[in-house]
Amino acid sequence: MNLWIDTASAASAECLFGVAPLERLRLTAGKVKGIDAVTLSGPDAGAARWLGARGDSSGAPLGTRLRAALVTSPGGIVAVDGANAVDPRLVGYLAGRAAPCVAARGEGAQRAVVLRLDPPLADAIPPDARDLREVADALLAAGRIAPLAEADFPAYVDKLRRSLPYWIYAVDGAATRRRLERQMFWDNYKGSTDLLTRYVYPPLVWPLVRLCIRLGIHPNAVTLLSVVLTFAAVPLFARGDFLLGFVCAYGMSVLDSVDGKLARVTLTDSKIGNVLDHGLDQVHPPFWYFAWAWGLGARAWADPLYQAAVWLIVFYFADRIVLAIAKRRIGFALHAATKLDGRVRSFIARRNITMTIMAFALLVGAGPAGFYLITAWQGLTFAWHSARTIWLGFLARGRARPEF
Repeated sequence: MNLWIDTASAASAECLFGVAPLERLRLTAGKVKGIDAVTLSGPDAGAARWLGARGDSSGAPLGTRLRAALVTSPGGIVAVDGANAVDPRLVGYLAGRAAPCVAARGEGAQRAVVLRLDPPLADAIPPDARDLREVADALLAAGRIAPLAEADFPAYVDKLRRSLPYWIYAVDGAATRRRLERQMFWDNYKGSTDLLTRYVYPPLVWPLVRLCIRLGIHPNAVTLLSVVLTFAAVPLFARGDFLLGFVCAYGMSVLDSVDGKLARVTLTDSKIGNVLDHGLDQVHPPFWYFAWAWGLGARAWADPLYQAAVWLIVFYFADRIVLAIAKRRIGFALHAATKLDGRVRSFIARRNITMTIMAFALLVGAGPAGFYLITAWQGLTFAWHSARTIWLGFLARGRARPEF
């Protein structure tokens, strides 16, 4: 499939989160499957820095250039305006789609389209069409192409545990850019997450994401800093220095939101970054939990706190195993299965919730009681997830579908 990009207005396009639309398309083409060629078309196409892309610097109208490209692209074309910011999922979906269609978003001056075209449509494209919107209107009016049905697009995003409609943005000014950056920021929050991540952290995460973009800080650098803070907290907790320990812990927790948002809004996510981020999330809680017990004075099995720490870690790993079974059985994260499961995710025993319980317990001088409460809460969380997994994964009639 040929990714055909009209570059006529790309040079004057507004950047979203510091990334120009044409650069977003370059990053997209390197990530999605099905794109085997890229054509930059327009009077200034030769000025674009895109290694491996073919250039068509013709000054002819868009319609004429697009017709010529279709004739030489037997596998079809995904046609994009280089001035628009386009959802990478949409490009990948259209590249693998057999039938031509029009994907559109917005109204009036902010209307933006992406076209999936085949060579037989070339004769229906007006040679004097000035932009892809005119091409789309002509093909729709002639009945030669159909709009992309919303139900056909795979909107569920596993990483975000939610369904997110595809997006195409015509960024026509600074005010629109600011509005769209806010929208993209919130769109990249998970459909189900804990109370702190959803309601407390955003006022901190938003300026930190923007600061990282201004300073050119890569998401992996943020992740590495969060790794350092995570493991720096362990000896601090273990020696009873809970104040500094929780400074590191909450710093890591905030940065855990920053790196993912930064990677997704700038299209700079990477395999190593995902491994570091998600691996850290899975591995570090038991270290913190045992360090809390040690810092509270637990030194031997005979100590109830020591026993509670062992049970807490057992419940934690058992819970992770159950959630993995649930995902394998129903095909997606358990917390996206129903609105009930999504709401429960906001306060179940996860790092942000357990460390907040522990911090408040220490603040009021009830550290051991807080630790016992966390252990019990992790056990109840394990029991809840086990029951939901048995019901949704083995007993319920019909296959569950994401409700987020």
